Amino acid sequence: MERIKSLASQLTGHSGLAALERKSPDDVVITLAIRSPLCKARKGGFKDARSDELLTEIFKAVVARSGIDPVLIQDICVGNVLTPGPTFEARAAALAAGIPETTPIQVVNRFCSSGLMAVTTISNQIRAGQLEVGLAVGSESMSAHPDQGSPPLSEEIMAHGSAKDCIQPMGWTSENVAEDFNVSREDMDALAALSFQRAEAAQKSGVFASEIVPFTVPRVDPKTGVKEKVVVDQDDGIRHGTTKETLAKLKGAFPQWGGGKTTGGNASQITDGASAVLMMTRRKAEELGLKVLAKHVTTAVAGVAPRVMGIGPTFAIPSALKNAGITIADVDLFEINEAFASMYVYCVRELGLDLEKVNVNGGARQIATGLNALERRNGKVLVTSMCIGTGMGAAAVFVRD
Repeated sequence: MERIKSLASQLTGHSGLAALERKSPDDVVITLAIRSPLCKARKGGFKDARSDELLTEIFKAVVARSGIDPVLIQDICVGNVLTPGPTFEARAAALAAGIPETTPIQVVNRFCSSGLMAVTTISNQIRAGQLEVGLAVGSESMSAHPDQGSPPLSEEIMAHGSAKDCIQPMGWTSENVAEDFNVSREDMDALAALSFQRAEAAQKSGVFASEIVPFTVPRVDPKTGVKEKVVVDQDDGIRHGTTKETLAKLKGAFPQWGGGKTTGGNASQITDGASAVLMMTRRKAEELGLKVLAKHVTTAVAGVAPRVMGIGPTFAIPSALKNAGITIADVDLFEINEAFASMYVYCVRELGLDLEKVNVNGGARQIATGLNALERRNGKVLVTSMCIGTGMGAAAVFVRD
């Protein structure tokens, strides 16, 4: 009967925080959440690494740190956007890293939310009884595979108002958000500076050490062309000493659109990196004697006008909270992507979020960083969210054990 009540409360979306904190053998739990350093594409620590090399490293880290025989992993889902033929790389990298031939793999692409979609796919398979143990991975090398945008689309699509907006530059969508919703350059720079300052403080105090796994990757000497192996163990895109005053001096990156408020300082860098989340039923985790970090409760996705794709979290977050039966007041921490400061300012303002709960270590690295921060603050509920190119948003709810 308790199982029926639990299912009913999940379906009705009115379970409340107390219900979410209850533990069930059927919970979909996370026993490992790790990430690589996040490095500047074409300039940072992974600039000479291939995309398959990043994948191989994250799979090796899972094998080394998971505490389980990798033969127990029944399926892998990799979130990836830009790699051509990504299933070839994902399958081969998994095998090269020591994951057995008996473990299959799949790849999912919902642009900026692809990593979260991988987590959601594995979670749903476990929840449906198809798996006991699964692995979700996100990986991207924008050094190896720069974003080339959309291929040419048909005349019919290009004649349609919102359809043609799907292939417009992301900078244009940022300026649209700033103009349509009256987001000022000052507010954008202030929040971007705060993000850098928080990330700098977290890095200097060693906060990220428990979530980052060092990667051994090739590096080419620019003078000699000699390739050597190096260990990368730090994020290299955090700009120490950033203030809103220094950001205010930067010129707009897209003066041809809107007010030209988006700059290289208040928009996200292009990045190389990878992450992994090992998931299983609570029953299986207890059987294996593994520490449970958190459980995945729900994921929600939403569609918005492509021209203001950055506002996606303002629709996805309320939907996820409704699915979980909780409110914004129940959430201890939010990890919201900062594609552009325009969308970040708008989402925080529109949802009425307390900045002391949002991207507390700079933003945003999502699950691994969010769960780390949640544990340090002895919090219970984490919400991760991001806007998605072409006009979408996604959000997920996690509850720490």
